[in-house]
Amino acid sequence: MKSLIFASAAALALPAAANAAVTLGSVTPGTAPYSGPAPTFDFESAAPVSGGLVTTGSVDGVRAQPFGSTGNYWTVGPSDGSPGIMDLSSIGDIFNISFLWGSVDEYNFIDFLDGNGDVIATFSGSDIFNPANGSQTDPNLNPVVRFDISGEHVSSLTSLRLRSTSNAFETDNFAINAVPEPATWALMLLGFGAIGFGMRRRRSSDKGVRVRFA
Repeated sequence: MKSLIFASAAALALPAAANAAVTLGSVTPGTAPYSGPAPTFDFESAAPVSGGLVTTGSVDGVRAQPFGSTGNYWTVGPSDGSPGIMDLSSIGDIFNISFLWGSVDEYNFIDFLDGNGDVIATFSGSDIFNPANGSQTDPNLNPVVRFDISGEHVSSLTSLRLRSTSNAFETDNFAINAVPEPATWALMLLGFGAIGFGMRRRRSSDKGVRVRFA
């Protein structure tokens, strides 16, 4: 049972032990309707964003509702305000972030910032799909993107900065996955321990059973 608990603790500690980095984890073509992770912020209620514009619908030459998005979405650009900031400081440690990136353009940029406002990592539309030509209907150019955070950046990441040098950078359905608090780790380890104890006790009980034949 002790080995099971120690192995579980080591596995759970992996995100913190990894080298510090923000990496592009996956790019999944979009669907209509949206079928990605359950969002933390879908902009139907107040979200911790400043700058840019929370809106709905499309305006030719200015912004377009992301493929698969319904209701409100968040957009930044010269016409709607750029940059836009999403404050993540109240969430705590974060190990991945995913969101719907609408009509990906090469001039769209997302910066990952620490508490001092320093840039941890930057990605452009061309990092997501090439050519990033801003198609409003191609699922490959309206993907759900996931960024993975590791090492010290798990705790140092406090905000996202979206910017675009031309119209527009449209986003929706941000899913922020936080690392459980220490108390949650403890409960999970206790759960693993209880399972191991139960299995061991059952095996001991089975060994004690003797079948008698008449």
